[in-house]
Amino acid sequence: MTQQPDPGHILQTATAFWPSKVLLTAVQLDLFSVLGERAMTASKLGEVLGLHARGTYDFLDALVALKFLQRDGDGAEGKYKNTAETAAFLDRHSPTYIGGLAKMLNSRLFGFWNDLGTALKTGQPQNEIKHNGKPLFSELYANPDRLVEFLEAMTGFQAANFAQLAAKFDFSGYKTVSDIGGALALLSRIVGARHEHLTFTSFDLPPVAPHAQARIDADGMSKRIQVVEGDFFTDPFPKADVITMGNILHDWNLERKKLLIKKAYDALPDGGALIAIENVIDDARRENAFGLMMSLNMLIEFGDAFDYTGQDFRDWCGEIGFRRFDMLTLAGPTSAAVAYK
Repeated sequence: MTQQPDPGHILQTATAFWPSKVLLTAVQLDLFSVLGERAMTASKLGEVLGLHARGTYDFLDALVALKFLQRDGDGAEGKYKNTAETAAFLDRHSPTYIGGLAKMLNSRLFGFWNDLGTALKTGQPQNEIKHNGKPLFSELYANPDRLVEFLEAMTGFQAANFAQLAAKFDFSGYKTVSDIGGALALLSRIVGARHEHLTFTSFDLPPVAPHAQARIDADGMSKRIQVVEGDFFTDPFPKADVITMGNILHDWNLERKKLLIKKAYDALPDGGALIAIENVIDDARRENAFGLMMSLNMLIEFGDAFDYTGQDFRDWCGEIGFRRFDMLTLAGPTSAAVAYK
């Protein structure tokens, strides 16, 4: 007997923005930080967060049903508290906080994705440039608050991947690492904590430098990590045994991707390695849905930017002169694409 089609998957995906917006709004309200290690009733938590009574129970109980909160007891006396995951990752007092990403998704990308259809028909970005004529990075670097939000979002997005890279890549034969587009120097700090023989350069634009230096100083790593200011399109890369790029190549069109790969090649010695940490799409383009949606996000952000497959990476690097390649699986949909000179 032929099984009848089930609309469940369609309906679940069609309404997926509902749970997304519930979680993103909770982070925007800083709900998980307000709770911290405490348990609070709905009325008390709603009072602290400034919520109207109409939506308070629905909102908090939706978070319970979605497994982002726990509740002891029912009704008015029930008390809400963080789960182990929200305590670790969405309480801003936690050292593993990744809420910066959720805040950026909520404040920027959630609205821009409403124009995906326009992006698909025009090939044009649908972000800030559509509304005020300023490209994304120009807008970010001109606004200190937005810049900090972006840097913190990228830090939260990549932390688990950098930890996996530190564990899986054999750094024993190298002495120096140059992280291109280093942001808050998170890769340098995480890899450096595990591999004490390495020294690092974190290379990014001048407005980023003081933010990176503050994080380096706080971790007591100023003797091993140097912040270098520069533009990776116009300035040479700091020379090193290993060049890393975390979510850098996917921000650009093919011409600029190849330019960055060539600059990495020129900065490496023979035997050196280029490591691109990206949501690398599987070669058949059937499995890594997140990587494919990230590529759509690049369409919305930049128009001609895109994510790529492992074979794409090997082809581009091979054209420039890299001789050997590897792929390391990192956290979730992310991989480290490695090219050896």
